[in-house]
Amino acid sequence: MIRAALALIRALIWAWVLFNVGMVVWVLLNSLKSSREIFDNPAGLPATWMWENFATAWSDSGLGAAAINSVVLTLVSVVLIMALSIPAAYAVARLGGRSSGPVTTFFAVGMSIPFQAFAVPMVLIGAGLSRFMIDWVTGVWDTRITVTLFYVVLSLPFSIFVLIGYFRSLPGDVEEAAALDGASPFRTFLQIMVPLAKPGITTVAVLNALSLWNETVIVLMLVPEQSAQTLNVALLNFYSNMQYTSNWGGLFAGVVIVVLPMIATYLWFGRRIVNGMTQGIGK
Repeated sequence: MIRAALALIRALIWAWVLFNVGMVVWVLLNSLKSSREIFDNPAGLPATWMWENFATAWSDSGLGAAAINSVVLTLVSVVLIMALSIPAAYAVARLGGRSSGPVTTFFAVGMSIPFQAFAVPMVLIGAGLSRFMIDWVTGVWDTRITVTLFYVVLSLPFSIFVLIGYFRSLPGDVEEAAALDGASPFRTFLQIMVPLAKPGITTVAVLNALSLWNETVIVLMLVPEQSAQTLNVALLNFYSNMQYTSNWGGLFAGVVIVVLPMIATYLWFGRRIVNGMTQGIGK
């Protein structure tokens, strides 16, 4: 009975995988067709491989500028997230006593708060921050900085919580040996513990990059300037203009531009992500 259930679950998982792979292939094929051919032959190979759809999506729809915004926002946010979460997680993991558990629970609670609860406060804080910086500090303000700040703040609970478990899984004997050799706590952390925690750090960094690359709602709420919007928002704008252009091939090409980098990233780091999550879990 158990074997039959496991076999059924395995079959359902493989069916889901094949469905998603089929959808990716279908989008890729339709990104190389004309709009007419997409409707006439949606499941077949392109009669003429229209690579110019990618050039159209990149230039005419503004995906080129949006791609730069997405790359910069994602990279800067991930660097700041890791710079804050790694030392914080290490400190909590080595805190000991009665304080470690409640602090870890605090970050777990931060993960459980639904995003909808932050929506209105984010808009108010973002507008207030922009007005304060323009009126009293710099005279100008880029809303992408506000987006980056919210990216970092909202990603910290998950990042710290996962890294706490990973740092706890590392042996404390290594730190004791380093202390006996005369290494300071900071040197022990930076030169010994951080390299040992590289699988967990890589996992958290990649998961944050995937999440922030695909994020759309925060940019829609906080960034009114089209020149500062990210790939996902630019793709939505491209879709809204379809009623005037009917460039379905270009739209599919835009989807490929948005999705394919993250698929490639996950395929490249997939095993490391799984190993990093399983090694730190339950600690």
